[in-house]
Amino acid sequence: MVQHPSALPGRRCQCPAMLHPVGFLFLRLVLPCLLLRVLGLGSGSRQLMSGCPESCYCSESRDGGLAVRCSNMNLLAVPRDLPNQTRRLYLDYNLLVSVPVDSFLGLPLLAELDLSHNRLMQLEPGAFHGLADSLTSLDLSFNLLETMDPEALGELRAQANLTHNPWMCDCRLQVAMPQLQLEPSSLAGVVCNGSEPEDVGARGVPFVLVAADLDLCAALKRTTDVAMLVTMFGWFTMVISYLVYYVRHNREDARRHLEYLKSLPNKQGWTDEVSTLSTMV
Repeated sequence: MVQHPSALPGRRCQCPAMLHPVGFLFLRLVLPCLLLRVLGLGSGSRQLMSGCPESCYCSESRDGGLAVRCSNMNLLAVPRDLPNQTRRLYLDYNLLVSVPVDSFLGLPLLAELDLSHNRLMQLEPGAFHGLADSLTSLDLSFNLLETMDPEALGELRAQANLTHNPWMCDCRLQVAMPQLQLEPSSLAGVVCNGSEPEDVGARGVPFVLVAADLDLCAALKRTTDVAMLVTMFGWFTMVISYLVYYVRHNREDARRHLEYLKSLPNKQGWTDEVSTLSTMV
């Protein structure tokens, strides 16, 4: 029977060698610090992700705050639970149809907003409320926008990309455009798909050229003036008609009253009243 060497008489069990002093210091001092740092980063990451919308991904922005990416998530509406530290918000490649009022309220640091490649048809008045002091970049390209309500922009001043939209060049668009600092490369891309009035020949022409040659608000002013004149004439006609009706109605009443008095026995008082009514009629 062969015995294990440790079981042989006179042999002792070999113990592991002692750690080198450098390795001992590493295990004693450096490793705990690394573990604490890793745990701290993990805690911070969990804290960061805890305030992030479920359909989005949040990370630290390169210039402070958060970069919130909600791209290509089939979103039908702007998320309502966005962190107030959001500095960059990406909502591109979704299914947004409109931007309701106060959609980005409570985001005082938001500087960059990407709404491109959606199905936007409307920007409601007050859609960008609260962003006038922070927003510097706005991307609305590749949507279905035909016009833009100036009240939707409010006091917003941002560098914007409005290309690849079926714009209806009208007075509202002409009023709203000066509020935006359009990218030079996008000026030629804002093309009129139609115009109001229709006879200005703006279809297929860049809006910047149409606005330089035509005052699209002049036609609206003329239409408004004509509408006011028609309304005033209608009211004047109604007043005249009422006065004519009132006079004729009173005259008929006076004539009937006169005939009634004539049918009564003749007395001096009635004679005087008859004479007065005759004079009136």
